[in-house]
Amino acid sequence: MDYQFDTLDFDDDSDAARSRRRSWLQAVMHGFQEGRIEDDYEKIWLTHVAADDVVCRGAWLPEGAYGAGPAPVATTSWFDKTLNLGREQLPLRMITDVTTSPAHRRRGLVRRLMEDCLSDTVAHGLPLAALTVSEATIYGRWGFGTATFGQEVELDTGPRFGLRDFTDPGRVELLDPAGAWPVVSEQLELFHRRSRGSVGTPGFYEPLFTGAWNFHESGPDKKLRGAVHLTADERVDGVLLWRPDGRDGDKRKVKVMLHLAEDPAARLALWQFAGGIDLVNHVTYGDFPPSDPLPWALRDLNALKLAHRYEFLWVRVLDVARALAARPWTADGEIVVDVVDALQHAAGRYRVATRDGVAEVARVETDADVQLDVEALGTLSLGAVGVGTLHAAGRIRGEESPLKRLAAMADLPDEPFNILGF
Repeated sequence: MDYQFDTLDFDDDSDAARSRRRSWLQAVMHGFQEGRIEDDYEKIWLTHVAADDVVCRGAWLPEGAYGAGPAPVATTSWFDKTLNLGREQLPLRMITDVTTSPAHRRRGLVRRLMEDCLSDTVAHGLPLAALTVSEATIYGRWGFGTATFGQEVELDTGPRFGLRDFTDPGRVELLDPAGAWPVVSEQLELFHRRSRGSVGTPGFYEPLFTGAWNFHESGPDKKLRGAVHLTADERVDGVLLWRPDGRDGDKRKVKVMLHLAEDPAARLALWQFAGGIDLVNHVTYGDFPPSDPLPWALRDLNALKLAHRYEFLWVRVLDVARALAARPWTADGEIVVDVVDALQHAAGRYRVATRDGVAEVARVETDADVQLDVEALGTLSLGAVGVGTLHAAGRIRGEESPLKRLAAMADLPDEPFNILGF
């Protein structure tokens, strides 16, 4: 079938164009098993599209075919922010809304949309693309590699909950989420600047973090609550957003939506506050950082349970030199890396020379010391997994000596971390 690939026109205010945009959004909602569009949600979506300059692409049935009309049979969209690689933030193409109608699978529609997007990314000079996925088996074929992980925890805040003594010169105060965006956005920006693996904040987080919209309720989030941590001089240095999450047997639960703080004492003070919420005995959080001090501050370590660990941010390297120069390195050295890329965007041999934590990267024609595909390079770009582990899994190939040299240069002591899906 001769599908028609096109981009939504947000400047066209005709009835046909508005119908096409609404049908595109409904196709995305159906693809992710959501319900019918509410008018208020469409307005929120259009605000995000305008604020983030979103490009929405799709595949439509040709005119005259049964089922043809304003609704696409495959979709994708993208917008550009930044990714913190540890030494530098680089421009990032953020890809989302990837769906296909169940009646049109295995026709190459997503492949066409994804490859067109990557080609456009390269044409616009962006060195990286990324996505967060609902199925982990799909995107490696286009060179995306797992680059950050997330973990969900459950904290028992019943009688066993308690923190060891810690000093907090500040205090916690309640915050109305409806007016919280200036505080929340400032804390998100601070987190982005200091966190390797973090992405810039998409515009749709404003309605989510202010209670203007909740997907599960298809309307305003009337249950969202907030608090801030204040320093001794009354400066905000942390924020907590949460909502009641019902009952599960004897568990009366709260779900933390956002937990950010500049220093460990503020983080612990906000956890202590969460642990003291009335009529609650369990708190869950899906974006628990690997470096959070909470486990080691608890009087009972077993009050905190790891409920789920998952892959989160997937990174596609398109400009090897810029990506590797923007991440930190841990030892001086030199190595030639052969990158295999079926789409040829990153393919080639690169000499990586590191000194004082900084890399100079250049294309070369000499023999390579190690070889890896571009999917593994996406993982290596943020230091999500050690070189030895990738080698043991068959993802990096080479002799023992250069592999050890690369590990000494590239392995980082801490994990990258991201909290924003898209």
